[in-house]
Amino acid sequence: MPGPFFRLSRLAWPVLVAQLATIGMMAIDTIVVGRAGTGDLAALAVGASIYVSLALALSGVVQAILPTVAHRLGKNDTDGAAQLIRQAFWLVLLLAAIGDVILCFPDWMIAFADLPAPVAAVTADYLNVLAFSLPASLGYRAFHAIAGGVGRTRPLMWLSLGQTAGHAFLAPVLADSVTIGGVTLGFGLGAIGAASSQAILAWVICLTGLLVLWRSPYYRHLMQGAGLRPGRPDLPTQKHLLRIGVPMGLSYFVEISAFTLMAIFIARLGPEILAGHRIVANISAMVYMFPLALGTATAALVGQADGGQDVRGAEALSRSGFIVAAGGSLLLGLLLWVFREPLAALGSPDPAVIGVAVSLIGYVAAYQLFDALQTIAGFALRGYHVTFVPLGVHLAAFWLMGLGGGYALAFRGLPALGVLPMGAAGFWCAALLATLLAALGLVALLVWVQSTRRRDLV
Repeated sequence: MPGPFFRLSRLAWPVLVAQLATIGMMAIDTIVVGRAGTGDLAALAVGASIYVSLALALSGVVQAILPTVAHRLGKNDTDGAAQLIRQAFWLVLLLAAIGDVILCFPDWMIAFADLPAPVAAVTADYLNVLAFSLPASLGYRAFHAIAGGVGRTRPLMWLSLGQTAGHAFLAPVLADSVTIGGVTLGFGLGAIGAASSQAILAWVICLTGLLVLWRSPYYRHLMQGAGLRPGRPDLPTQKHLLRIGVPMGLSYFVEISAFTLMAIFIARLGPEILAGHRIVANISAMVYMFPLALGTATAALVGQADGGQDVRGAEALSRSGFIVAAGGSLLLGLLLWVFREPLAALGSPDPAVIGVAVSLIGYVAAYQLFDALQTIAGFALRGYHVTFVPLGVHLAAFWLMGLGGGYALAFRGLPALGVLPMGAAGFWCAALLATLLAALGLVALLVWVQSTRRRDLV
């Protein structure tokens, strides 16, 4: 059997490419909608923040399919794995209904941004369009989780690359317009056009994923001829998925909302500081794709090993995940520090904005190792079906330490220690401390879970 390093890398690299492709769609939206005007760009910024926070939280619940399918396959329980795959339909339907109610009536969330009435109206329409895409997006996330759980991630790469390529073509046509010789080409819908492109492609990629499940010999064999008919909702299975998935979804929400709220607070410090922060936040999101891909692979393989009661194998796989993630994150941190000035300059030509970004990138470089460790530990714990306590660790780290501590450092400082208000750097300093706290808590919890597994088999 191939070693743990090879197995991890074989699963992780297609996921990494797929996630980078998804980031690419966000960049396309910013470029294309920016041409439509400042109002549309503001609507995109607020609407995308709301949608991403909600979609990631619901996708986190759907991701419960990954460790549960992996666990069943580790036990050679193909019937149980097939049952989970079929029941994914009902889980997606439930979550999509909840999400669509929120997206169809978004005014209460938009009100927090205090936008001008025309921009608020565009933002609401933007979210209404994405409500149409949410069931398909969650359906594709279910396929993503199934593919990760069974260890066949390469289709995810091709599907995501195809989706991004399609968005690069379709979004400019729908969002922008060009007049040549008196003839207008394109629809000029701005942010609404970008959302429409996302919605169309979300359904295309979701249906393609269903086609893979239906036509692939591997999945046909796994489903044992029963096909993809979901049958009736199975209450015990749904409870099991929600018990594991809801804490996972809330953990995603805690992490993403910590950075979303950080931007709202930093906006009080002025547009140049906010713009510099946004550049650094984008860089942070990009480099996070590396440990996230490794974490996904780690959760799948640890779940399979734990399902088969291969205690030593599960430990070896999680240990390999730590080694690869630590080495890669240290290299990424070094590269971020060395190239901090050119990276900042890529985001803005304004010297004031570049200066802010350069001053903040050092914090991102410093926490790469801690972020990698907490990510691998968190995903390995999901492989063991341990998700509730990690949620508590994330709440303490990212909301109490990250947001609460960041607000204090940014606007009040620490007078008792002679620390003056740090501005935006206060939030990023707190983010560094938050990732350190999360890493310590989750790694310690993982060590305890693994030692408990060893004792249980004695």
